[in-house]
Amino acid sequence: MNEEFYAVIKLVSGEEIFSKVFAFEKDDEVLISLDHPVFVQTMFIPNLGGPVAKINPWILLTNETKFVINRDKIISMNEIKNNNLIKMHKRYVKENTRSSNQTQITSNMGYISSIPEARVVLEKLYYSSNSTSKPQD
Repeated sequence: MNEEFYAVIKLVSGEEIFSKVFAFEKDDEVLISLDHPVFVQTMFIPNLGGPVAKINPWILLTNETKFVINRDKIISMNEIKNNNLIKMHKRYVKENTRSSNQTQITSNMGYISSIPEARVVLEKLYYSSNSTSKPQD
């Protein structure tokens, strides 16, 4: 029973979720640990000629990625071995575990200046290349 696997789970609430699953016992009760549970919604896009999948987190308003539910809240749980679904889930997990999608600016990327300094340099370049005079204030 101490094995992780990917599964589609139908809950008594009617929700269907896809997740990496780990079952364990605690106090003579079987609990199910869900790692990054998601809804998978399929849509047909005519331009692509077939269906595409959209992934949304199971619970939207939290940053938590692991959840534990009682086995009695599950109607059905089927192991999934479809590599496309597993790859899609792994890509979702990888993208959502990044701390930020912003790049840290370093001096190796180029010249770093303040806005007023950059404005002066850019105005000089603009007016010298257009041979127009700077407007009077």
